[in-house]
Amino acid sequence: MLPESACPATAGPARHRLRPRRGVTLLAAALLAAACGTGGGGSGGTAAPTAPAGDPLDLTGVCPARVVFQSDWYPEMEYAAYYGLLGGKYTVDRARKRVVGDLVASGRDTGVDLEIREGGPALGFQSVTARMYQDRGITLGQATLDESIQTSAAQPTLQVVAPMEFIPVAIAWDRRKHPDWSVIADIGQTDTRVLYFQTDAYMQYLVGTGLLRGSQVDGSFDGSPSRFVASRGTIAQQIFATQQPYVYRNELAGQSFDLAWQLISDTGYPLYGQGVVIRAADKERLAPCLRKLVPIIQRSAVDTLTKPDRVSALVVDIVRQYRDAWTYSPGLAAFTVKQMRDLGLVANGKDRTLGNFEDARVKRLIDISTPIYAAQKKPLKPGLQPGHLVTNEFIDPAIGLPT
Repeated sequence: MLPESACPATAGPARHRLRPRRGVTLLAAALLAAACGTGGGGSGGTAAPTAPAGDPLDLTGVCPARVVFQSDWYPEMEYAAYYGLLGGKYTVDRARKRVVGDLVASGRDTGVDLEIREGGPALGFQSVTARMYQDRGITLGQATLDESIQTSAAQPTLQVVAPMEFIPVAIAWDRRKHPDWSVIADIGQTDTRVLYFQTDAYMQYLVGTGLLRGSQVDGSFDGSPSRFVASRGTIAQQIFATQQPYVYRNELAGQSFDLAWQLISDTGYPLYGQGVVIRAADKERLAPCLRKLVPIIQRSAVDTLTKPDRVSALVVDIVRQYRDAWTYSPGLAAFTVKQMRDLGLVANGKDRTLGNFEDARVKRLIDISTPIYAAQKKPLKPGLQPGHLVTNEFIDPAIGLPT
């Protein structure tokens, strides 16, 4: 039995450090991998060919040997742009809620590893931004733009790419119980309770614009369908339009609800989907890596939307190996991809580029959010401008969905 100090600090393959040329080194690496545990998880996938040195897909020497990505929730197809970068022999560490594998771009091994860490309950519902400032080993994270605005003074982040043009958050209701509702404003004309996550700033916008009333909104939502089910569909609730319409119709034991909804982005709250963020002070250090990695993420978003089968199977497998309360079926994965296409959630911007930011849209969100956070006594960065929050510096404008 090997001493614990001989094993990698984080479970998973570390083949970029081995690059073996002699049989004895290969044997030693195999023995080490066999001796070190995987934290209760398992492996999957096959090795990809290595990108040649100097290739745009070769990240060795410019990116960290292990790129650590902190997600904000369980594995799901909304995050396919990131999970689509996992190739080769990925290893699931069930105990530590993370998966590690070769970072693969366009079917080529980039020479570095990718570690994706689960969020949500795995973080104790701590925000990704707070965890990134607590754990400097995290390279990239996920945050909504309004979160980046909120933390701009104390924990500034910079968004470098937005794989989703709009966030799939919506307010939903059972159309059979409320056939006369068509938009969120219809709910606001009633006393119906509306469940949402307390940390989400969009609700203050909906209340402030009069679409909903402060007396009817309830920020104690935890993501579970239990209260909606207990109400027999009489209440309204925050959902992902890419998930709950399928789950509530098909996957609730003994219950079935036909959900209608309105996207938050359709109410005038122009929120991008969760963007990829770095700590703002890390920009100069990470710039050589981001020049190559951001276009790889853009391309992955395009590839996983147009050819989703491999990533869908991977996400379903990772969730299965985690064995959380969270479950994820092939049917849900297929529904999510279809919704992202049909609702335009993953899309090019006003140009033909996927993943870039529009300054006017960012400025609009700053203008909406500033009085909300002022009322909550949450100080923002003085003189906050779009350039403090987002950058298109690393975006490849030639990468977009086919039109």
